[in-house]
Amino acid sequence: MTREDRLYEAMYRIRRFEETVLENYPKGMFHGTTHLYIGQEANAVGVLSDIQSQDIVVSNHRCHGHYLAYGGEPKALFAELMGKDTGVCAGRGGSQHVHWRNFYANGVLGGTIPIATGMAVAEKMKGTDAIAIAFLGDGTLGQGVVYEALNMASLWNVPILYVVEDNQIAQTTPKEIAIAGDILKRFGAFGIAGEEIDSSDVMEIQPLVKTMIATLRTESQPQALVINTCRFGPHSKGDDTRDPKTIEAFRKTRDPLSIHGARLSDAERERIETVVESEIMNAFEEALADPVSAFESVD
Repeated sequence: MTREDRLYEAMYRIRRFEETVLENYPKGMFHGTTHLYIGQEANAVGVLSDIQSQDIVVSNHRCHGHYLAYGGEPKALFAELMGKDTGVCAGRGGSQHVHWRNFYANGVLGGTIPIATGMAVAEKMKGTDAIAIAFLGDGTLGQGVVYEALNMASLWNVPILYVVEDNQIAQTTPKEIAIAGDILKRFGAFGIAGEEIDSSDVMEIQPLVKTMIATLRTESQPQALVINTCRFGPHSKGDDTRDPKTIEAFRKTRDPLSIHGARLSDAERERIETVVESEIMNAFEEALADPVSAFESVD
């Protein structure tokens, strides 16, 4: 399988996982809330395709795509959303609070950034080659703790990459009425170098991030990447106030799967999709058959 094939497979896995959640959530098969990654698949796959095993990834409320791109098992995540013992966190974390290996996710917006920064500081103090990658959305930029963390990251030359997935809307609040000025320049105010890319093409995101990570390992200074992106689904389960025509336009022009899938032969694309369809269906059915977690009482 070529690298292009593997990138498509990774993105299609995220898409089918999220579509399965969206389809079955109204049936009462999942607990709590959930925030889907449909439309943003190229971000997670492009950013995480060249990390090393010791690197730390810190995600947010919209973490399914990041977890799957990191290498997490679909069945374990399905089971987690269902509250099962076989879930990645034994059914206790749900959709937003996930930990597996060096992957961490938390639904408290902004609160993840000082945590990720501190973890990167720890790796630097230990003298490892590890870096941290922290995902955040445009809506998170309204949290003051983010800027406190950026200040320390710059002062202490912390090996961390901040990835802003700017999907133009924070829940139901359009960016133009919530975010003043230029996002990348906010990082620049703290002396943090960065790049901005307006793309849903994994083949444009991946090489850019690969170069940034290489620089980060050698120079041990924080960097920022702003990805102008589009989410196709609602903020969480059904709270989408956008014009359906806007979303349809996104799907026609900004779909990461359509953009990258066009590089593959029809036969290879269909083969990958068939394999992933089976993988996701089996993972969902196996998780559904698992027992529900029996939480122990805490004295």
